[in-house]
Amino acid sequence: MSNETNKMSEDTGMVYGKEEMLPRVTAIEEICGHKLLLRFNNGELREFDAGYLLDMPIYRKHNLDKTFRQARVEYDTVVWPGDIDIAPETLYLQSVVI
Repeated sequence: MSNETNKMSEDTGMVYGKEEMLPRVTAIEEICGHKLLLRFNNGELREFDAGYLLDMPIYRKHNLDKTFRQARVEYDTVVWPGDIDIAPETLYLQSVVI
């Protein structure tokens, strides 16, 4: 990582380049139906409704509907069994602040 192009903020732990990165998931606080209550590294608590994912081929192929409650945090995002994940940017941008 070049100091000229990337800089880590000591306050947030996020790496900055030309544009500021979005916050990353640090915890799943609750799973209710197909909604995830997520904690991000900027301290925000946000709700993400993942119901629409169930119709997408990749998630349908891996039976996400049956394994949804097995969600866990890895690599700064949410993952499910079978190495299924979702981009942390999607989780942040398509969630609402609680």
